[in-house]
Amino acid sequence: MVAARTKVVACATVIEEILPLLPDGMTYEVLDFGLHLTPEKLRSKLQETIDTAGVEVDTVILGYGLCSMAVVGLTATACTLVVPRVDDCIAIFLGSYAAYKQQASQEPGTYYLTKGWIEVSDTPFEEYKRLVERYGPERADRMIKLMLKNYTRLAFIDTGQYDQKRYRKYARRTAAQFDLRYEEIPGSTALIKKMLYGPWDDDFVVIQPGETITYADFKTTATTTCNLPDVSLNPLETG
Repeated sequence: MVAARTKVVACATVIEEILPLLPDGMTYEVLDFGLHLTPEKLRSKLQETIDTAGVEVDTVILGYGLCSMAVVGLTATACTLVVPRVDDCIAIFLGSYAAYKQQASQEPGTYYLTKGWIEVSDTPFEEYKRLVERYGPERADRMIKLMLKNYTRLAFIDTGQYDQKRYRKYARRTAAQFDLRYEEIPGSTALIKKMLYGPWDDDFVVIQPGETITYADFKTTATTTCNLPDVSLNPLETG
């Protein structure tokens, strides 16, 4: 792999953890985190970015997992695609799919926060502030309870790459405000380092030019919802 012929494409939350480790000469592009809310739009934007990047580089590394199936159907038009074989970015922050699977089995009702998620302010906790302004505190409380109905724990992932004091304080305060049990769990840069430097072993899906990503390529994982709240009912229709 030649760094100058390789490009990283990631959302705003993941790029926060990638940039301190990015090899000299390797380029990157950041996509809007809000695209996760509509997997079809995320897939379309990713394909457009891959097609454009393939003119200039030989390899595109995606800082994404399955992400609600958004990467399934992506075609490596003119370059090699490398994608971590994980459900979503939580496993990237924890360092492996195995670490994520252990957390998910022990504490399935967990909402995860990292520096990146806090920085982009794209969480139900920040949405609550906007709901209060629009609908008032009483209705906003009902909405947030609906969005967080399946969550019991808020876990702050400390990746160790930054001064985490401010973000840890935010996470603690948020957990208390929304009656979630707070825990801090150690993250890991192991998977990010392998993304950027190799080897691209069984932890990755590697797609050659002309090939398309399929769900079978991720057969060791199962689909998840990228740390999104359960909004199977529209909170805006609850009175």
